[in-house]
Amino acid sequence: MPVHRYRRAAPQELPGPGTPRPWLDRPLDRAPLWSSVDLRDGNQALANPMDLKRKRTMFDLLVRLGLKDIEVGYPSAAETEFAFVRHLVTGGHVPDDVVISVFTAARPDAIDRTFEAIRGADRAVVHLCHATACLWREVVFRMTPSEVMKLARDGAERMVRLADRAGGDIRFEYSPETFNVTEPGFALEIANTVAEIVDATPERPLTLNLPSTVEMHAPDVFADQIAWMDRNLDRRDAIILSVHPHNDRGTAVAAAEYALAAGADRVEGTLFGNGERTGNVDLVTLALNLFSRGIDPQLDLSDLPAVRQTVEECTEMAVPPRHPYAGDLVFTAFSGTHQDAISKGLAHLRDQAASAGRAPAELPWDVPYLPIDPQDIGRSYEAIIRVNSQSGKGGIAYVLRSGWGLDLPVELRVEFAAAIQQVTNATGAELEPQRIWDAFRAQYCDPGDWAGFTAPGAAPGTDPGEAADALLAAARERGVYAGTDRLDHDGAGPATGAAHACYARILVEDRPVWGVGLGGTAGAAAENAVLSALHRSGARPQDNAPEPQPAGPKEGTR
Repeated sequence: MPVHRYRRAAPQELPGPGTPRPWLDRPLDRAPLWSSVDLRDGNQALANPMDLKRKRTMFDLLVRLGLKDIEVGYPSAAETEFAFVRHLVTGGHVPDDVVISVFTAARPDAIDRTFEAIRGADRAVVHLCHATACLWREVVFRMTPSEVMKLARDGAERMVRLADRAGGDIRFEYSPETFNVTEPGFALEIANTVAEIVDATPERPLTLNLPSTVEMHAPDVFADQIAWMDRNLDRRDAIILSVHPHNDRGTAVAAAEYALAAGADRVEGTLFGNGERTGNVDLVTLALNLFSRGIDPQLDLSDLPAVRQTVEECTEMAVPPRHPYAGDLVFTAFSGTHQDAISKGLAHLRDQAASAGRAPAELPWDVPYLPIDPQDIGRSYEAIIRVNSQSGKGGIAYVLRSGWGLDLPVELRVEFAAAIQQVTNATGAELEPQRIWDAFRAQYCDPGDWAGFTAPGAAPGTDPGEAADALLAAARERGVYAGTDRLDHDGAGPATGAAHACYARILVEDRPVWGVGLGGTAGAAAENAVLSALHRSGARPQDNAPEPQPAGPKEGTR
């Protein structure tokens, strides 16, 4: 690989003496101000930008989630963008507790068109943005620093004049785009200049948005830049310090979390991280990271599958299966060791809840490998454990317990897991729960030609132990030398079609054999378990003994 083409460019040096990083020891204890840019930054990155219908669907979703600061478009960029802003403003579709913002380049015609779009709005934010970094100045715009400063000054002054004429509560946001690779002194100077022009005050603050437009360095470097700006801004108490991390290095979430610790108040991003190139910071991941630490994210993500479905429809892009919190596989374990730990963790939580007389959902969540309870965000336990060649006894047992209410004894789990392992090794594919259940029922719940065999004089509903002993005594009279080694009985789930389950391990010629029975009573389940075990043992009555009488299948053997 041509590594020689890439320079190890050092971060921009921050003026002043080296300082410690107190933000490293400053844990987040509250949610930031959230700002969605799905309808602008996210939309402009789509192969098929949203039409009015999809834009409105996305806007309504953002409102339902609790977003109060929504950038709704770039009105000067396209007619659809302009029309959508007018639709919201003239139709009265913006709730009283939501503020919309509109994005504009620092050109007079773009600023004028932007103010036309929000004409009549009771309140709005106009977001002025232009690049400030050296590479963009010299290569893209061919401007000197003083010319870029004039661009910012002229744009800010024009916004102030138009806002004065517009009426309503019009406020301002300013983004020195490419802030993270701009000389810190120049970024500070231009930010202070804009804050002065718009006369930022604590009552009417300027949102100063500092983007890592192209992520170039590690998250701690960006945090140091934010901390330096936080310390040195002239009107810090009149500024909402915002960050807009991009994900070029794959660390946008970490960069945002560090930046918040370093002094930022607000985060701009998108749902699931849609955006140019590798995307913007993902607000869902950021919010649920807070949630997982017991901090209220101030967003309602309790039905994440529905959120994902709407976003996928609006963006025409799929959320990847490994995407944090929302992907199909993020709560799924295939590994046997992981499955065993999760299964035991869930069982421990249920036991704790039962002991406390409370529902499991009321107890603190503490389950291995699962940072949050999937049900808290609208996911289910159904796909937590899936079975393939990497799976072990814990995962297979979990599938039977969660789907059919069967809690297998440990030794039976080991035995059945070995059988399933042979299947998955042969196929190399995942085994669906129904196939696992079918295999279990065929192997352990089939009395075969012992169906209908009964103990003379046995009464229906007999105690499980007595029923098993009576049946084995009758088998011995038929020349099959078998005895009970272990007998466990429990309830069965509705999906089995029976109320009771029994797990019988019998000794046939001193060889242990398992059988499982299902039935309407515990005694019937025990009889079916013994008959299944006898069938699995291969034992048959001796020729001089009466043959088993044919009969229909016992209850629960279907």
